[in-house]
Amino acid sequence: MASISKAEKSYIQAGLLADPPSRADGRSKNVFRTISLETGVAPLANGSARLSIGRNPHDGSGGTEVLAATKLEVEDIGPGSQGLDSGRIECTVSCSPAAYPFLSSNALDELQYDYTTIMSSTLTHPSLRPSNISILQGKKSWLLHLDVVVLTDSGNAFDAMFMAARAALCDTKVPRTRAVEYRASDSKLKGKTSSGGIMGAVLDASSSKDMDVDVDVMESSSFNTRVHSKATDFELPDYWDEGEILDGKGRWPICITLNIVSATHFLDATTPEEASVSSRLLLMFSFPSDSSTSKSQLYGMRTLGSGEFSVSQLSDLLKEGESYAKEVWKALNSQLDEETALKLKEMKRF
Repeated sequence: MASISKAEKSYIQAGLLADPPSRADGRSKNVFRTISLETGVAPLANGSARLSIGRNPHDGSGGTEVLAATKLEVEDIGPGSQGLDSGRIECTVSCSPAAYPFLSSNALDELQYDYTTIMSSTLTHPSLRPSNISILQGKKSWLLHLDVVVLTDSGNAFDAMFMAARAALCDTKVPRTRAVEYRASDSKLKGKTSSGGIMGAVLDASSSKDMDVDVDVMESSSFNTRVHSKATDFELPDYWDEGEILDGKGRWPICITLNIVSATHFLDATTPEEASVSSRLLLMFSFPSDSSTSKSQLYGMRTLGSGEFSVSQLSDLLKEGESYAKEVWKALNSQLDEETALKLKEMKRF
């Protein structure tokens, strides 16, 4: 997106193709910039995370920063509705104009659309749908909104967006629901009524001369909070910010971007480096811990740019991309575990 001169482009490519390779910030080809993560940053969201890559730890400047948040909404299921019995996910990506000051409003809209398309096509796939966002079969379910905001972009935005989205989804709690069935009480009213039934009791009470007389229309509650097949509504035994962890913590994928220069590739490109490459390969991997096999799962693959890949070259890139993704996956999970441990300490202290 950012434009650089031919001389700068040639200089960057020459450094990457040198032996040993050299980059402006001194990193080797397959090393990421510093990644920092914080979860629970949006108090009114069901789950949230802020992730930055290459942020200056002293003054907080530079780097790529992404904010992701989830919000659950009750959705009706029926004719004319997009609701599903198993629930569904919607993903939207928006970009701060400050992150792309050189883009016009139309170009920024197109960029947001491209980001949303790639994120949505991967994260909303039925195979990733959580099992605990259904409420009432055939009537109501949860609609999970995943909103991702690119605050600043200094390169490698796709990797940052997917990591932030995974962290926010892992931080999401789904409120527990309890089905409610409304039915008339089987108990009989005491005494005879002129009109008969419940309505007769009400009419007799209203026409009684003694206005201090209370007539109990029902001896027991009309609400039965046990689970029934004919349940018409539900209630929340938890507060809105409580509940159970969103299912699928081990499946939400991350993205690894391979930046291709001639016969080599490198990771975590800065903005000038992205402008100097002709093609990029996006690989979306996950490594489910509950899988029967230890193999990874590839949820998506996308090429960007004008470059072409042979079958053998693509096969090699997939193998190497899987190896890189596994390392990033372990590092991200380690940070998520640290965030969870800190929250537990705060809750105990409170």
